[in-house]
Amino acid sequence: MNKFLKILLLMLIVFVFNGCIFLNERGISTQYYNDCKEYYDATGTYRKECPHNIIDWK
Repeated sequence: MNKFLKILLLMLIVFVFNGCIFLNERGISTQYYNDCKEYYDATGTYRKECPHNIIDWK
């Protein structure tokens, strides 16, 4: 019975957070799309600033 409750709790957590957590190419985030800002600064150096994800991978 204890194992059943753990599985039920895990499934409940998955369904609750299903609409809030997304996989994108940078990791696991609360946003569906990457909101990276890509630009060249005044010296001509390419810059890419991305908000942090919950879990980042490269």
